[in-house]
Amino acid sequence: MPLYQNFSDNKAVVWVWKYDESEELNPQELLEPENYEKVTHYHPKKLSEVLMVRKMLKQLLPEHKILYKENGEPYLMPADKEISISHSFPLAAIAISDKKVGIDLEMVKDKIVKIKHKFTLKESSFIVPEEEKEYLTAIWCVKESLYKLHHSKFWSLKKNYEVEAFQLHHLDNVRCKVYDDTFSDYFWAQLKRFDDFFFSIVVES
Repeated sequence: MPLYQNFSDNKAVVWVWKYDESEELNPQELLEPENYEKVTHYHPKKLSEVLMVRKMLKQLLPEHKILYKENGEPYLMPADKEISISHSFPLAAIAISDKKVGIDLEMVKDKIVKIKHKFTLKESSFIVPEEEKEYLTAIWCVKESLYKLHHSKFWSLKKNYEVEAFQLHHLDNVRCKVYDDTFSDYFWAQLKRFDDFFFSIVVES
């Protein structure tokens, strides 16, 4: 399973791997006993995504395992590091940090244009029409990363998450926030673009 992208820095270890059908992904070796019964019933592609994440974890933190809270949020045990995971076949990604971290990986698809009203508000002001689906995918990525990172878990990506204006040729530092009527928490997102994918990384300051 070759390392496809490495976006690690002094804040987080961030790996992206690409599925290779010649690579052995053994559920009995890679899955946690707590997750085995549930995960082995997944569709083959989804199961491969889950197993790729576990294989990366085995290389990074061989004594740790991934468990899930009641809301589906993953966490590490031992709980001495923070984790975020994402997958969009044939890719899977993992981020490990001492601080809260959120990542999201999305393939650019035409259908995102049909749901833009569900997750954009002020962002529509800077979207370039000729590159609409690319902008929308990048915005979705950042907001999903914020959702994974932030404790509030607000359900509305439209009303409680905002991405400030950016350009597709300058993705290194994208200002974003989680907010409601009582607070605003600001973050910097790192956006990456490769092949037909956007990838967002947000680490707590």
